[in-house]
Amino acid sequence: MSVVKSLVPARFLTLSAHLVIIITIFWSRENNIQSCLPLDFTEDQFRTEDTRLVVALSVTLGLFFIELVGFLSGSSMFNSNQALLSLVTHSSACISLSFFVFQQWPCWTYWIIFSLCSVFPALFEFFLFISLKSV
Repeated sequence: MSVVKSLVPARFLTLSAHLVIIITIFWSRENNIQSCLPLDFTEDQFRTEDTRLVVALSVTLGLFFIELVGFLSGSSMFNSNQALLSLVTHSSACISLSFFVFQQWPCWTYWIIFSLCSVFPALFEFFLFISLKSV
């Protein structure tokens, strides 16, 4: 099996694992928000952090949609550069988000993980998709 063909299932698995962790954070976001706030937080502070986290998680799901459309349509399935980028960033996201949940990291760290591990590969996927459609 060639290296490029072995990257396809690995890429799919890391995308799926990252998606599962994001959905898990959606389900347990109350606990994550409470860990981000001081012990004597107000309801307004809780709602503000909840809105921020919901927006971040929703945008992450939108970026997943972009990547999955590009991947499942076949436009980037066998592109080794995109596969390696996606594999590295989504693996890093899985590890980082696991620490985010279990170690109760501050909520602002999600934005760093989001920008490095979700935005970057989705933008590359989008530009790859546009460049292939213009050919």
